[in-house]
Amino acid sequence: MTVDGGVPHPVTGGSPEVPAPSGTPAGRRATARVPEATVERLAVYLRVLTDMLAEGVPTVSSDVLAAAAGVNAAKLRKDLSHIGSSGVRGVGYDVSRLTAQVETVLGLTRSNAVALVGVGNLGHALAGYGGFAARGFGVTALFDVDPTLVGTTIAGVEVLDVAEIPRICAERGVTIGVVATPAAAAQQVCDALVGAGVQSILNFAPAVLSVPGGVEVRKVDLAVEMQILAFHVSRRHDRVASDATGKVYG
Repeated sequence: MTVDGGVPHPVTGGSPEVPAPSGTPAGRRATARVPEATVERLAVYLRVLTDMLAEGVPTVSSDVLAAAAGVNAAKLRKDLSHIGSSGVRGVGYDVSRLTAQVETVLGLTRSNAVALVGVGNLGHALAGYGGFAARGFGVTALFDVDPTLVGTTIAGVEVLDVAEIPRICAERGVTIGVVATPAAAAQQVCDALVGAGVQSILNFAPAVLSVPGGVEVRKVDLAVEMQILAFHVSRRHDRVASDATGKVYG
């Protein structure tokens, strides 16, 4: 997971830029050339642009947009150049137009049906978060193995037994699967989702998932992120101690 502009988001190994085959429509050609790191930052830019749009901001300079997203202006301009967007000197970017363009590149012009497996503490919180649906990621299916949870309802969606994954994912056109199970169950759940035709997996389980080619996995490990933050806390404490005593700490 990385943090860009104060917003944590998961990291994948990524893939190099891949040129689109000849004959690909121009919009899809531009999307195919966008680097993975740029895609991650585009999602942050979109969050900022969406807020600006809601506030009625008509145009924004690259400096202001970059500052709000937590990147430098040069990087932002380069990122936007990958999707064929350039601002007007002295005016900046049209917020409405740029928002629509980023949404198109990120594939957000269509809704995605999400299935979440594992509705324990974390899964329950994710299932009840209304922000997903507001951004086109409606949680349409919930699964668990716990008989005390199966049959209950979270945010209007009934929790079903994991044995129902193949049928329900097919019926509801699930495009994204979220794994929020214990590590020991994660691979089996992932296999079930992939077997049901789900090719995009967001993994919150503390486990590395093995998937066939063509399936994208994004991993979010909150414990690892805490450990990384603990490292930085320790380094800051060491610097303070070093300044106070004149000694140098590793």
